[in-house]
Amino acid sequence: MFPARRLPGGCRAIRPHHLRHHSVPSASPNLAFVPACLPPHPAEVEEMQRFISNSKKLFVMTGAGISTESGIPDYRSEGVGLYARSDRRPIQHAEFVRSATARQRYWARNFVGWPQFSSHQPNTAHLVLRHWEKLGKLHWLVTQNVDALHTKAGSQRMTELHGCTHRVFCLTCGDQTSRSELQEHFEALNPGWKAEALGVAPDGDAFLTDEQVRNFQVPACRKCGGILKPDVTFFGDTVSREKVDFVHQRLAESDSMLVAGSSMQVYSGYRFALAAREKQLPIAVLNIGPTRLDHFASLKLNSRCGELLPLIVAH
Repeated sequence: MFPARRLPGGCRAIRPHHLRHHSVPSASPNLAFVPACLPPHPAEVEEMQRFISNSKKLFVMTGAGISTESGIPDYRSEGVGLYARSDRRPIQHAEFVRSATARQRYWARNFVGWPQFSSHQPNTAHLVLRHWEKLGKLHWLVTQNVDALHTKAGSQRMTELHGCTHRVFCLTCGDQTSRSELQEHFEALNPGWKAEALGVAPDGDAFLTDEQVRNFQVPACRKCGGILKPDVTFFGDTVSREKVDFVHQRLAESDSMLVAGSSMQVYSGYRFALAAREKQLPIAVLNIGPTRLDHFASLKLNSRCGELLPLIVAH
């Protein structure tokens, strides 16, 4: 592995002619939930270019930081993440399973937030990664996000590590349905129910008071009457061993790892960085703010994914 380089970001980035990327469509970023950061220094762009050029089978892991430029807030970003803006915390798996009141609160908030959340579109960073996949540069993509933006961008060699909010399943019989179909069921059950969101949260959530959710009706599984749950891994739950083993196999086939938009605070994703380190794979990190990988990454850059990745030419 080449030595870690942490370069200053104080100069305005200049796009060298050979780093301009014309084949990837661009999408205008929404920076409302993106922490402030300086533009990438030209030397940082060169470092990332060298890393990607040397990679033949790139393993990419993305986190919430890649989707903030699509207007979706994350949990941990300084000043703009959920934890910085409020004292609210995401629902825990055990609470959702155990408490009908907790499920009512979750689904009411999700019902209000869903139209906006489901309308978000992939940004330039998502499109760049899809382009790298088409070129054969990206071997496998693992996303910790549940927003379906990589799918909307057209990525196919991909694992949704924590599932996807666009799917719903029954905890009893396992029957699956689409989240959009469930939205219609909610509307039919709650024809006179209306609530104004007091704020937006990650993962399709909206802020509501207990008074607002009190009369909200939650449907049961149409096949068996069981509990409906989004097909996502809630906090306090674990990723299936089958999925973890599958991702480890894809990592074993790769020759380098790129982490984009994640502080890697959650072990379910961090374990793969530890495995990459054990295999002595070069690791590059692109994230605004510190990460758990900073002390052993080959390269750490403190820039927006949608600003830096389009500057990289992949062959």
